[in-house]
Amino acid sequence: MARIVRGQVLQLKKQEYVTAAVALGASSRRIIRRHLLPNSVGPLVITTCLQIPSAIFLESFLSFLGLGVSAPMASLGSLCSDALETISLFPYRLVFPAVTLTVIVLSLNLIGDGLRDALDPRLKK
Repeated sequence: MARIVRGQVLQLKKQEYVTAAVALGASSRRIIRRHLLPNSVGPLVITTCLQIPSAIFLESFLSFLGLGVSAPMASLGSLCSDALETISLFPYRLVFPAVTLTVIVLSLNLIGDGLRDALDPRLKK
């Protein structure tokens, strides 16, 4: 996350409008507040939105292995793990948590991709 923000700020510092603000005598605080922060928020939001599905999948995987949340709490991974014992009798116990996990991860990835496309200034004409 820090590398993304640093790269974005270094790229923005070379833009003409930042150079113009420096030439006009704007303070560093004003340049950061008016130019750098608003243009850095997009990549920050997108990166966060794309890291959430990874965290959900990691937690589910660890719970599936038995290393995640403790027994009284339910997790999609622990539900799938419990369903493997009786998959031949009750296959729906595995299908529903797996489909739910798939839909959650896929929808959050699509939201992140949509936000990236919407907030990317290079795509605007």
